[in-house]
Amino acid sequence: MKNLLFAGFLLIGLISFAQSGGSGFGLRAGLNYSNTGDIKANDIAEISADSKFGYHVGIWGRFGGRAYVRPELVFTQVNSDYTGENFKMQKLDLPILFGHRFLKLFHGFIGPAFQYVLKTDLQDVDLGDVENEFSVGFQIGGGLNLGKIGIDLRWERGLGPNYAEIIGGEIEGIRLDTRPTQLILGLSFKF
Repeated sequence: MKNLLFAGFLLIGLISFAQSGGSGFGLRAGLNYSNTGDIKANDIAEISADSKFGYHVGIWGRFGGRAYVRPELVFTQVNSDYTGENFKMQKLDLPILFGHRFLKLFHGFIGPAFQYVLKTDLQDVDLGDVENEFSVGFQIGGGLNLGKIGIDLRWERGLGPNYAEIIGGEIEGIRLDTRPTQLILGLSFKF
């Protein structure tokens, strides 16, 4: 929880700095096409996830000129399917993206994405808590800015596995890797 509070204060400070430099801040929302890792029994892959659509909503700040830093605070729901069993994970993401604008309309970016897992749920199966509520991922992407409206496409991957035990199974050691891999399409509005 301390890490989440620190991340929130960092984002507020960066947004305040962005406003003073004239760069801006705004809202973003969109769809993500994602899946999570395998279900493993004794560290042997048993069931792989199929991708499903989820969503995200959040705020962002941006400061700099052609080269910029863009921190965001985003609520994300990731969905996956394990042979008919739906998995949902809700998390707060704090990507800190380093980007560059070119031709006044386009931009590309890359950076870490700090993640705080709020809730995990696998349909009809009891899950224990994830090993690490706080983890780190990686994002890379690009986009187009049309005045106050922006659209971007990015790819995200968790950097390390983050397992949740399946509780009540007949075989001990069955775990689900909650690390997301997602393709994220976002629409943003600048104030």
